[in-house]
Amino acid sequence: MARATFRFREHTLTPERDKPTLHTMECQACGQASVDSADPTDGTRWAADHFKANPGHFTYQEHIERSYRFEPGAWQ
Repeated sequence: MARATFRFREHTLTPERDKPTLHTMECQACGQASVDSADPTDGTRWAADHFKANPGHFTYQEHIERSYRFEPGAWQ
């Protein structure tokens, strides 16, 4: 009978530093959305302009996309 030896390794979930966090603002009334941007103020500006053009569109939702990765740690 064959024997196996197992080694375990800790991992830590961390944000990807070389990928930008993307922000998008979406109008909940009509579904239109701003373009993805690394600058969160771009979506805020888009929402203000969209509201000026559509006075009845009161609700918006911000979508934030942030990439993560597991970093390997020490073997146990």
